[in-house]
Amino acid sequence: MNYLQFSSRVCMPSCISSQPKTIGTSSNSENESKVGKLLQSQKVTGHCTKVSRSVNMEKLQNEYLFPEIFMREFLHTQKYPHARVIRLGIGNTTEPIPDIITSAMAEHAHALSTVEGYRGYGAEQGHMALRMSIAERFYKNMGIEGNEVFVSDGAQCDISRLQMLFGSNVTVAVQDPSFPAYIDSSVIAGRAGNFQEETGKYKNIVYLNCRPENNFFPDLSTASRADLIFFCSPNNPTGNAASWHQLKQLVEFAKSNGSIIVYDSSYAAYISDGSPRSIYEIPGAREVAIEISSFSKFAGFTGVRLGWTVVPEELLYANGFPVIKDYNRIVCTCFNGASNIAQAGGLACLSAEGYQAITNVVDYYKENAKIIIDTFRALGLKVYGGKNAPYIWVHFQGLSSWDVFNEILEKTHIVTIPGKGFGPAGEGYIRVGAFGHRETILEASARLKNLF
Repeated sequence: MNYLQFSSRVCMPSCISSQPKTIGTSSNSENESKVGKLLQSQKVTGHCTKVSRSVNMEKLQNEYLFPEIFMREFLHTQKYPHARVIRLGIGNTTEPIPDIITSAMAEHAHALSTVEGYRGYGAEQGHMALRMSIAERFYKNMGIEGNEVFVSDGAQCDISRLQMLFGSNVTVAVQDPSFPAYIDSSVIAGRAGNFQEETGKYKNIVYLNCRPENNFFPDLSTASRADLIFFCSPNNPTGNAASWHQLKQLVEFAKSNGSIIVYDSSYAAYISDGSPRSIYEIPGAREVAIEISSFSKFAGFTGVRLGWTVVPEELLYANGFPVIKDYNRIVCTCFNGASNIAQAGGLACLSAEGYQAITNVVDYYKENAKIIIDTFRALGLKVYGGKNAPYIWVHFQGLSSWDVFNEILEKTHIVTIPGKGFGPAGEGYIRVGAFGHRETILEASARLKNLF
């Protein structure tokens, strides 16, 4: 595969600065130079319109994390064309979707070729049978009804739809470290302010420090108020799941400050220790929280694309207007509904037999995580996560996370994710994913033990 073929598979800017920034260190100057040249090759010349570029887009940092990882992996494969690269970076599922689920999708797809089975547009909010099944499976006894569930093409898409829901003047808080889409979508929406090189933070975003010393939960007694609080549990990248007591603090904090929590529960199926799987397990959460989730990581739908958002009827704006009505308008205006075939698969996932089948796959990934945890602990490193999430958060005291990423890639041909890509608090860490065939995970373990 040449570079042009490769770059067409990843999200790349069509026109960038002639002097792109680098995010590695001097110890990898040759690699950085190649990255810079490849980025420069994307610059477009020729006729220009009179349309100005969005000032918000200009505030985005050039090096969005995941395309940068793909770029470095591509350069590595050019340098070592015969190496067997193991990808434990991007959280892409690897195990087959259970047959009971794919059979339901295939049956639905085949029915579209018949007069009786053909269906065109469906409800933008999703098929009511699936909405009710989601409410019953994940929110039983929490007061969530099917009409409060909006089926979508994935949690990441819903993050951006929710950003459209609120004005550009609202303030935003995020966990630090956290999934980059929360911040980048806030920048695009005009809420972030300018990026501050000295801190690695955007001026107008509140960063909630989540590190081992505070059990990966922010000190809310000293936290600044924000209108929107993006909170992911189990957290990506740290793998930590917030406790019931911690989430009770978060709900009370939101209530006292008049804030709205955007709660991402995409990894809830991996929780093993009894931690809450939904924010709505906490009394009062219906009045202050929206929840987004996904079929991607627990059902292997990373390519199928299916997710949902819950907006309770009790959630109100400052003027008393129900948020659910505006979100319904956003969905109906910007989305034609999730694929009928994907929704058929989602419904099969939530049947008794289907749910047991995907639970077995989740357990497989959790066993992978244990192998990775044991590997790094045997090397004398501090390891977090992996118990309640498919991500392992490994600390390399005193080292740059990009240096560690480059060293592991260079010496073992294993792709991880540098922690700094998830925020300033991620410096000194790498994220390692548990998605992979068992033989691949065992091979990665052997390579890492030889490296260290």
